[in-house]
Amino acid sequence: MSLFDNLFRRKSVHDAINAARDEDIHGGGGLEKNLGVRDLTSLGIAAIIGAGIFSTIGSASYNGGPAVVLLFIFTAVACGFAAFAYAEFASLLPVSGSAYTYSYVAFGEVVAWIIGWALVMEYAVGNITVAVSWSGYFTSLCESAGWHIPAWATTDYISARDGFESASALLKGGASLSDLTQAQREYFEAWNTAHSAGGLRIILDIPAIVMSILITGLVYVGIKESKNAGNAMVILKLIVVLAVIVVGVWYVDVDNWHPFAPNGFAGVMAGVSSVFFAYIGFDALSTTAEECKDPQRDLPRAMVYSIIICTILYIIIALVLTGIVNYKELDVNDPLAYVFDRINLKWFSGIIAVSAVVAMAGVFLVFQLGQPRIWMTMSRDGLMPKRFSYIHPKYRTPTFATIMTGVFVVVPMLIIPSDTVLDLCSMGTLFAFVLVCGGVLRMQLQPDAPRGKFRTPYFNSKYVFPLMLAAAATWLFTTRRDATIGWITNERQSYPVEEILSRATTQELDFTAALLRAKDPAGMNAAGDGLAAYLDGLAPGDYKATIAGLPIAESSRYESGWDLFRHKIPMWLFTITCLALAAGAFRYSLSLIPVLGLVSCFYMMAQIPAKSWAGFFIWLAAGLVFYFSYGYKNSRLASKN
Repeated sequence: MSLFDNLFRRKSVHDAINAARDEDIHGGGGLEKNLGVRDLTSLGIAAIIGAGIFSTIGSASYNGGPAVVLLFIFTAVACGFAAFAYAEFASLLPVSGSAYTYSYVAFGEVVAWIIGWALVMEYAVGNITVAVSWSGYFTSLCESAGWHIPAWATTDYISARDGFESASALLKGGASLSDLTQAQREYFEAWNTAHSAGGLRIILDIPAIVMSILITGLVYVGIKESKNAGNAMVILKLIVVLAVIVVGVWYVDVDNWHPFAPNGFAGVMAGVSSVFFAYIGFDALSTTAEECKDPQRDLPRAMVYSIIICTILYIIIALVLTGIVNYKELDVNDPLAYVFDRINLKWFSGIIAVSAVVAMAGVFLVFQLGQPRIWMTMSRDGLMPKRFSYIHPKYRTPTFATIMTGVFVVVPMLIIPSDTVLDLCSMGTLFAFVLVCGGVLRMQLQPDAPRGKFRTPYFNSKYVFPLMLAAAATWLFTTRRDATIGWITNERQSYPVEEILSRATTQELDFTAALLRAKDPAGMNAAGDGLAAYLDGLAPGDYKATIAGLPIAESSRYESGWDLFRHKIPMWLFTITCLALAAGAFRYSLSLIPVLGLVSCFYMMAQIPAKSWAGFFIWLAAGLVFYFSYGYKNSRLASKN
């Protein structure tokens, strides 16, 4: 066979299921079947409700205002479409490979490897964000109990360094420490108070590291113990979330909902990584297929149930938070605790902090369950060393793979900034969603393709999807004509405040402050004479007009050319994909639900910054190096050819 044929050699459904039953590969008798639909739904809720509702919802609300609820709805719909695709494959392939195994059957080996490698970003790397969020609440809880943990011991080195530089730029522009966000003040303190060794500042998130090690130990011990711990955590977090809604609704001020979308559509979509991260978890259920009593019936139900329940709670929580305080106050690591502390309900804030510590540990638990089982399945196929598929004879868990998952969480946590990790995690997950939806479409084009008990409802997209694209294009070139043409022609854009202040010289900033003080003395006085605070408080239209007249070099005010265009590459890829899908829908009468799932997930990928796309592709390139140096030669399918 040619190299091309070998790269896309596909596994049959029969082989995929038999691999899970091969005692020689398992080494320990297989996994324990202990999960029912209630347990799976509970695990799904445990994975979904966690860092998203207790932490990242704050930054998403800060960017989008009350309109962030629209992003929650859009994300829920997108995840719902993807859930149908996952459910169809889970019904067909009740094994622990998730999107990796599904892609192996639908597309072939090299695509399966890429997906398996990308899923490391969802489960192992994504748990870094969970651990960091958990650390934030744990630190807050310790502070309320009178135990101070130094700032340098609660963050990573890169975030502290970048946060210090950002804060310094704002201070340079006339801002005071009180004008900085809580996160900026914490990073500024961490960098300034950290001890040094050999010229290098000692900055590491100690609580997050310790928690990661402890939870990995629990996952090592067994699925039954993990299930019981997860169920207990779910009950606690649901009680607290409902209590937040019941108590918080009495403090809602509807005036805080105006303006509903203060930063427009762009502001709402700026929180896509944060909001999507709040939904990651339902797909992790598919990795437990071999531990389910009836995976073909229970997995599809549990995925849908968990998404519906969590979406309803998310929307209500977002409305309550943005109703109690102004959205501008929510850029904090612990938004729920912060909001109730602001309205002098410190006792309730403490309860939230305690429950958040438990709830996010539950999310970490589910993610740590998922990644070892992906590696275990890849090892069975010969794409990873055999030790990754070793099952402990007593604990009945993939022990070596579990230990390596813990290593993949703890080591990067020392150096990778948490915001970058969040983007990479979302990229890996959305990429998997796109390929799973694409896999369902590919199976549809094969009349003899095997089918499971669950089938995604079929709605013909032959005319519907092309008409949807035509309607979207009409809206863009009419209602948003100038913005659309400016985007296509790569019209220059103003830098954000922090970027302008960091690029401008001290003399330019002094001239700027004097100019604005003369033009708008009331506005400057209201901002405490701080240039950063004044510019940051302007409406988008006023900001653009003000920037145009500042006595600062144009290169320090505007982004243009390649520097601007490279940020648009993901959206251009999305546009090309939509056109190709429209042609495919018209020609092959593709099923509408997986088409919309693929498009909506790809759209959210396109909203993630280009630098994160670059990091994602670097990660995939490293994975392909490993594949060609080990997996390609040792693949079980290679021995059959």
